[in-house]
Amino acid sequence: MLNGKRVLVIIPAWNEAGSIADVVREVRGELPMVDVLVVDDGSTDSTAARAAAAGAIVARLPYNLGVGGAMRLGYRYAHERGYDVAIQCDADGQHDPRYIPKLVDALSDADLVIGARFAGEGDYKVRGPRRWAMLLLSFVFSRLARTRLTDTTSGFRAVNRQLIALFARWYPVEYLGDTVETLVRVLRTGHKVTQIPVSMRPRMAGKPSASPIKATIYLGRALFILILALIRQ
Repeated sequence: MLNGKRVLVIIPAWNEAGSIADVVREVRGELPMVDVLVVDDGSTDSTAARAAAAGAIVARLPYNLGVGGAMRLGYRYAHERGYDVAIQCDADGQHDPRYIPKLVDALSDADLVIGARFAGEGDYKVRGPRRWAMLLLSFVFSRLARTRLTDTTSGFRAVNRQLIALFARWYPVEYLGDTVETLVRVLRTGHKVTQIPVSMRPRMAGKPSASPIKATIYLGRALFILILALIRQ
C-alpha cells in the first residue's frame, strides 16, 4: 500500500537485459510497498529471467507488440487484481522511482498524471523535428485538457482505478497510440489530466535510437496519429 492505495508499477521491456534487474531492484528498494510487473515484450535476450530474479512479477508476450501491447496486458493484470493505481515506467532506468509517490498524490485531483520532463525540473532537452512534434502535441493537448501540458509523449504516467478499467478494455497498440491516442480518448471521455515535473536520467544500458532521419519520421508519424485520433469516433 502507498498512501492507502494498492499500486502496481508496470514496466514494458523489450531486450532490456542490461538494465531491467537494476530498475526492478531500485523500484523495490525505494518503494517496497508497491508491486512491480515486468511485461517482457517478446524479448530475445534474458530480460524475463533477470526481471524475475530481481523480484518482479513477469508476464511474457510470445512476440513483440510494442509498448502499447505490453501496457494493455499490464492494465488487464492490474484490473483483474483490483489495483487502485497503475504506474507506467520505462525499463531503461531513465525514470526515477522517487517521483512515484508524487504521481500517486496528484491522482487525488486527476485521473491521469504525466511525469513531465519539460516542466521546470532537470535539464532534459530534445532538438529538431522530434522537439517540434512534442511542442505541437503539447499545444493541442493543452487546449483539449484546458491546462498546461508540456510533455504529452512521456512514458512516465499514473492512472487511477477508473482508467485502469478503461485501458484493460481498450488500449491502442499502434505506434504512439499509447501516448497520443490514449490522451485523446481520456480527454474526450471527460477525464482530468494533469502533470508533475520530473527529472530524467541517462539510460542505464543500451543506446537511444535517435537520429535525424528517425526524428523526422517521428514528426510525421506523430502528426498522422494525432489527426487520426482526433477524427476517430
